[in-house]
Amino acid sequence: MTPGTRTVDEDLATARWRLLAASGTEHAHVFAAELAASGGVLAGADEPCWRAWSAAFSGRAALLSGDRDGAGECVTVARAELERCLPTAEHALGLAYLAHLEAVADRFDAALHLAVDASLLADQVAPEAPSRQLHQAHLWLSMALTRLDLEELAIDQALAGARVAAALPDLGDRWQLLRLAAQQHAELAQTVHRRGDLPRSRELAAVALRCATAARELAWEPSDDDLDLLDVVQAWALTLAGRLDDALPPLRRVQRHLTTGEVRTWLTGYTDLVLARLLSKRCAVDLDPDHPQGDEAVQRLVTASGAFAAVGDRRRYRQCLLELGQASAALGHTTEALHWLEAYRAETSRTHLYGRELWAEMFVRRSRLREAERQTAVLRRHALEDTLTGLGNRRSAEHRMDDLRIGREPVSLAVVDVDGFKSVNDENSHQHGDEVLRRVAELLRRHSRTGDEVFRWAGDEFVVVLPDTTQAQAVVAMERLRTAIADADWGDMGVPVRVTVSIGVASASPDGATGPRSWRELFENADLHLFGAKSSGRNRVRAALGGTRPPAAVARPAGSIDELVAEVLSTSARRPGWAFEDGEVAS
Repeated sequence: MTPGTRTVDEDLATARWRLLAASGTEHAHVFAAELAASGGVLAGADEPCWRAWSAAFSGRAALLSGDRDGAGECVTVARAELERCLPTAEHALGLAYLAHLEAVADRFDAALHLAVDASLLADQVAPEAPSRQLHQAHLWLSMALTRLDLEELAIDQALAGARVAAALPDLGDRWQLLRLAAQQHAELAQTVHRRGDLPRSRELAAVALRCATAARELAWEPSDDDLDLLDVVQAWALTLAGRLDDALPPLRRVQRHLTTGEVRTWLTGYTDLVLARLLSKRCAVDLDPDHPQGDEAVQRLVTASGAFAAVGDRRRYRQCLLELGQASAALGHTTEALHWLEAYRAETSRTHLYGRELWAEMFVRRSRLREAERQTAVLRRHALEDTLTGLGNRRSAEHRMDDLRIGREPVSLAVVDVDGFKSVNDENSHQHGDEVLRRVAELLRRHSRTGDEVFRWAGDEFVVVLPDTTQAQAVVAMERLRTAIADADWGDMGVPVRVTVSIGVASASPDGATGPRSWRELFENADLHLFGAKSSGRNRVRAALGGTRPPAAVARPAGSIDELVAEVLSTSARRPGWAFEDGEVAS
């Protein structure tokens, strides 16, 4: 690629980011202009991911024009395209953005299901490297949950996004999530305050102030809209913290600023809502229902409700109606209070309440499923792990040996037994014996080759699986393990003699013409050679004569164990095999 030229994917990504940024503003004409400038790049894309974004932004445009049905159709198309994409942070961001669109359109069921999917996918991809896509997924998911009155869950997403942003180089992204976290904490503090839990409300307000302060400390210059919103949020948190005199000046300053330049309907409504709450609080503190600020509070709420209705923010519109009823009642205006409360009752539909219950149920169910998955993983680990040594247990070893390609590639197996372990238990204690087994297991694991796997078979017996290993290679590897254990410092264990191990090795050839044909035969051969190592003096490695099948006695024919032992020893004497005694080879 020629330096300075851009790829198609870079152009698509740039268009996507620009349109997402424009989606975050309340100015419909800004988004429309950006869609006209960048939408064509996405519309011509062939990949499902970019077709999904093209449909999603078309849905946003339909919402801004008041066409909710058209927006719903675009969301359906976008989701179908996303289903064809890989489960990545990009996919999670797409779902979160669609959830926000559906929440704006007051389609609560659809928004809830999309939010659940986005949340699950964001959790799934979270262990990956932090990315702007994951950061933005948390951002849009948080805003969608706010629209659904699920403030605590919205805070979780905002904080998750802030953690991702902290690992990214873009200070603008970090500032955006800190401001959002401040706003979400202030809103939850208001809800908690309404329920009467004042200590909790003050705690949340303090967190909001810390987030706002952290945002201001960043070397970043936000837009006028963003800076005004942060001032309003900070004033709101100060109000809830009881610092009314500190909260009023910044609100008045933002109020004056909003009267100049371009009309910012939503921000004007938001500022009026917070100012009305502050004024009502001042009236309550002064215990004067005729205080002139009480009438101003009602007027600010009326203005705010109209602003939120104009931009389609039904959630805050409902809040204004409820607070208008309460403020009017506090002023003794009974008729007006009943009017506003009846409007609030009509606006708070059963669908909305059902949606909140549905999300809460789904979130709890998801949490229980994740806990069940965690418990299953713990049980699975316990089922396959030896609790004493941390090695795989016998079941784990059998599962691994089932996967061995015996007859198709060289493979070896070693059975390791601690010499004189019974005397360690008898002369000391079982707890002492456990310490010896743990030390042996650690030495085996530490000195094994990369790719070899160690398991505790039973008692003081271990199994080492050596894939893609010939007999000669296995003998050398096992001699290294034997030496490491024999040379280890056992003085701190208090055992009367140094700890040693005996090892039996068996191998299977890749052609399958000779040697064992299953792991059980391989294990029996290794176990037999372990018996030979024990019988010939211990602390040694023994294997069969290289490349030959074991003698008939290996098959363990019917008869007494004494006859079998005698035959094995006789065979070993007639047909020399490998025997390593303290590092020396003997025939």
